[in-house]
Amino acid sequence: MSTAKKDTGSPDKYDLFIQRIDYFQSLVAEKKNLQAQISQIQNEFNEKIRPLEDELSTIIKKLETNLSKLEGSVSEPVISQKFGRGQLGASIKELLRSNPDKTFKPRDIAEALNTKGTTVSLWFNKYGLEDSEIERIPAGKEGKRYVYKIN
Repeated sequence: MSTAKKDTGSPDKYDLFIQRIDYFQSLVAEKKNLQAQISQIQNEFNEKIRPLEDELSTIIKKLETNLSKLEGSVSEPVISQKFGRGQLGASIKELLRSNPDKTFKPRDIAEALNTKGTTVSLWFNKYGLEDSEIERIPAGKEGKRYVYKIN
């Protein structure tokens, strides 16, 4: 009979363990609830701020465009790159090899290499005619202009 009084009077170690587990589970449930609330608030914030960020980026782009136009009126002279002996030909071939399916005008090649179009045209007329790697294709009126591509 004395054991019956102990069972009803004070909690044993199993009851204490279950109470701790219940407390732990309630904390986990509260944590999940708070995480869900935070996530919801963050999503609402992102939805509200996204249009403003998009509008800001378009305004910045417009400002950059207008600024470049204003700076363009006081433009500095374009400095073309100087090529050493043989470097221009190697650079031209490298460009043509990197785009084997595309044809290039001398002006396009000059822009890509940051040099003058006349420099490229002179190189093609002097050295490019003899080069077997470069294909010269007539273009324009009466075939007086040429485009170039790699063989």
